[in-house]
Amino acid sequence: MVKMASHGKHIAIIVQQLNKFNPENQSVEDFLNESAKMLQTLNVTEEKFVLDTLAGCIEYKSLLDVVVDAFFVRDGRYCLISERNLYTVICYLATFQLEEIGLQHFSRIVKSLDTAKMQKFLRFFFNALYLNTWIKDEWSRFYDPLYVKENWIDPLLRWQPKVQQLIGQLTDKLSNRTTTIKTSTVTQPKEFNLTVPKPRAIPIPLPIPVLEKRQPVPPSTYKPPKEKKQLEEIKRKNRRKAEDLFVRANANQFRCATMKPEKGEHTHDSTASKPAFQAQKIQSKIDNMPIKLNAAAILREGALYQRKMEQELKRIENLLQGAGDPSEFLEWQKQMRGKDLEEQLAEIECRRLQGKLSHEEAVLARQNVIQENKKKADLMREEKAELMHQYAEKRLQEQKEVRELVEQVVEGHKNAKQAKIKLQKYKQQIVQEVCEENRELLRQALEEEEEKLKKRYELIQQIRAIESLPILRHKFVDLTETGGHGLICEMSIVELRERLALLREAQKAAEEEKRDQIIHEKQAKEQLLLDKLDQISLFRAELGRAAALKQEEKKRKSQSGERPMKDERILNLQKKIIEKTMERKKQAELLKITPPKSSIAPRKDSLQWNHWKELEESRERQFKNLQRGFMARETAQKMAAYEAARSGATVCILRSEVQ
Repeated sequence: MVKMASHGKHIAIIVQQLNKFNPENQSVEDFLNESAKMLQTLNVTEEKFVLDTLAGCIEYKSLLDVVVDAFFVRDGRYCLISERNLYTVICYLATFQLEEIGLQHFSRIVKSLDTAKMQKFLRFFFNALYLNTWIKDEWSRFYDPLYVKENWIDPLLRWQPKVQQLIGQLTDKLSNRTTTIKTSTVTQPKEFNLTVPKPRAIPIPLPIPVLEKRQPVPPSTYKPPKEKKQLEEIKRKNRRKAEDLFVRANANQFRCATMKPEKGEHTHDSTASKPAFQAQKIQSKIDNMPIKLNAAAILREGALYQRKMEQELKRIENLLQGAGDPSEFLEWQKQMRGKDLEEQLAEIECRRLQGKLSHEEAVLARQNVIQENKKKADLMREEKAELMHQYAEKRLQEQKEVRELVEQVVEGHKNAKQAKIKLQKYKQQIVQEVCEENRELLRQALEEEEEKLKKRYELIQQIRAIESLPILRHKFVDLTETGGHGLICEMSIVELRERLALLREAQKAAEEEKRDQIIHEKQAKEQLLLDKLDQISLFRAELGRAAALKQEEKKRKSQSGERPMKDERILNLQKKIIEKTMERKKQAELLKITPPKSSIAPRKDSLQWNHWKELEESRERQFKNLQRGFMARETAQKMAAYEAARSGATVCILRSEVQ
């Protein structure tokens, strides 16, 4: 065994080498060969211990990362990430090498490191609850659960009481250390022996330049211009005119949507002005009150009735010329649509039953697959055990070959240190030369910047001297003269004002003309709306009568409907589904399949069953909706006709349907 003083040194070497290892750029064999070169100063046993520990940490990295990551999340939140490989090495020694090196050697290694860190990590790792629960489950993801329990978890639980004694010793050591720290003497600060600075010379003050007195700012600068006040007055006047026009237009607006009350309505209006106890008798007439329409609605409805009238005239002309009545074709079309609907419903029912049948077949196939999977799993376990045995033998042989290669490579690289020293000296010479060149370039750049600053300072002084000169600000303006810029459209301010006055007069005349034109157009539009309203009232009355006649004719007719016979395909599918379900139940009773330990399979079955159940319900709903869709068209037309007869609203009723 090595001495205690060298334990910490060996662990530090292992951690340093693990920090250097990069699996993306370097293989494990190359890394171990390079590490063996650096360990030439150690003896054979120490070198073997370091190399075995390095190889084990790399090989079982996935298992060790599980424990170390959990430690940093739970108990090691305030530990340094740079010490991660230290905890990885201790975890490897405790898990895989504790039986080989013994508890005494392991305790020496632990005591040679930081006491607080080791006490915290060992208390976390040798927790019996953690070993039996999540550590065992996480390791079972990489290796066989039985192998993990027998070879790693059970030995750790056997060593756990003795390791708890080691943790207690570390805790006592920490408590003694804390007491010694508390009783330490306080450091007394001393003043620095600083040199007294020499008094600085007072600089001679520069003479303050005296500037000439400037003229004050004229008061017109802070007063608003007269043109702005004139524009505001014009805006106020225009706003008052617009408000007066708006009030007049609202007072004299045209009421275009009012209907002339009939004699019966006059009597009801007269009764409405009587006492309030007769209000219940008038309640039935409120629905027939006329609705006030806007101009767009009136024109739209008028265009609709005009288009219908043109279509009716065209149809009558075609009949006079010898064209046939399309009522027979429409009746045939209605019958064919009903047949198509029945075929569509039968097809949907067939698809639903086929899906149900396929579900029953899938359940039977699943039962057969479960039995086959059990047999395959047993064969896989036997093959896995044989492969693990072969892998262990192959691994031992590879380790022997690696050690032989390491010894051969060490002999061929004895002069590597001298080459490194020569390369370092050469690099130092290059660095010195580059530093001298940089200093020269910096000196030249500073000189150039100083010259630029001097030139800028001289320019600023010249600009300030120019600005200090007095400037004549008074300027006499003649409003009758032009600017003298040499332009063709040049004019004086007086001429500009005259032209602006002429333009205002022309603008006012154009506004008056436009206003008269708008009034004439408005009167013509109002007359057009009145004509349209009369035409709409006539059309509404006629359509209401036609709808009432059609409703009475439909009431007289007897509605007789025979249920469609079921399709033979549907009956055959239903029989097949019943046979499959009976076969599945018999097979389940005979086989007596036991459910697996995990709840994944029953959950999948329940999800499949819910999925098929939802599909069946959605298909039934679709079947019912399609079955009712054909009748919904006729009921919608009946309701529309009834509302048109009741309230006189606009209803689009085709001439062929009325007949």
